[in-house]
Amino acid sequence: MSRVYNFSAGPAVLPEEVLLEAQAELLDYQGCGMSVMEMSHRTKVFDSIIEGAEADLRELMNIPDDYEVLFIAGGATLQFAQVPMNLMKNRVADYIVTGQWAKKAYQEAAIYGKANKIASSEDKTFSYIPDCSDLPVSPDADYVYICENNTIYGTKYKTLPNTKGKLLVADVSSCFLSEPVDVTKYGLLFGGVQKNIGPAGMCIVIIRKDLITDDVLEGTPTIMKYKTQADAHSLYNTPNCFCIYMCGKVFKWLKKMGGLEEMKKRNEKKAALLYDYLDSSKLFKGTVRKEDRSLMNVPFIIGDAEKEAKFVKEADAAGLKSLKGHRSVGGMRASIYNAMPYEGVVKLVEFMKKFEEENL
Repeated sequence: MSRVYNFSAGPAVLPEEVLLEAQAELLDYQGCGMSVMEMSHRTKVFDSIIEGAEADLRELMNIPDDYEVLFIAGGATLQFAQVPMNLMKNRVADYIVTGQWAKKAYQEAAIYGKANKIASSEDKTFSYIPDCSDLPVSPDADYVYICENNTIYGTKYKTLPNTKGKLLVADVSSCFLSEPVDVTKYGLLFGGVQKNIGPAGMCIVIIRKDLITDDVLEGTPTIMKYKTQADAHSLYNTPNCFCIYMCGKVFKWLKKMGGLEEMKKRNEKKAALLYDYLDSSKLFKGTVRKEDRSLMNVPFIIGDAEKEAKFVKEADAAGLKSLKGHRSVGGMRASIYNAMPYEGVVKLVEFMKKFEEENL
């Protein structure tokens, strides 16, 4: 078996150990004679899978009892509509636009009420996080919304915005479980799991219980109400059973690795190796303001489209996969999520040094 180093932004690299465990259980999950992909979500066996996954996530993130954990199909993009449908009581919400996904969420919210763009970094191609210490927060806003880590542009909030007492809602898709987080600072946080946790097709929503009510926007489909999902413990309809199972395995792997404090140390070490090289390189250049750099997504450029295409092609041939930048920005991007081993970043930097010597 020849495994490559997969730098894809999502669906992304999963821990090899987890994949091998799932492979061993594919035909027969723990002696029940069938795969998790085949079993009913109404069985005691699946109950133990989903309950175990939630318990491990609560332990990893230290999620308080007054927060609900929901496993919802549809990925993070579904939340761009589900959040305003459930939380936009006054039909007003404030959005900080720091990338494509925050922009899409802002545009979606405008369908349901008044969405105010109270800060943006679009003026410099989303290459920084704006100062959020004294924002013009709307007095009647139901919440302030951020995308905490911007996958495409490689920026990350190091300090959460001052919401002036308003509820904070955050899309944490690409920094989910990469470091410790204080859940109590958010009213709701959510993330698509396909970047740092599991296979594509699902989102995890962590929401304060007092926000889960029947008071939702008129016309909200039953399945889109957080209350429907919470009352049914994420089993209102057939959930993404296999994805929940895989996420549960990743949670156990994270606990075994030492939890989120340990993951933060590992992620800082990997990111430092790559950023230090980019800062010293004469050929490659990072695109993000230093103080706003993501630990998870590292975009970089050469500034010559021909050389960039050559780099991506040669890197791919060398087993360093999915380094082409997002179509909206070009260049290159290395996503170095939890499951990317340190050795993978070492190999990437070695290859970049060699390419630099040959192409300067």
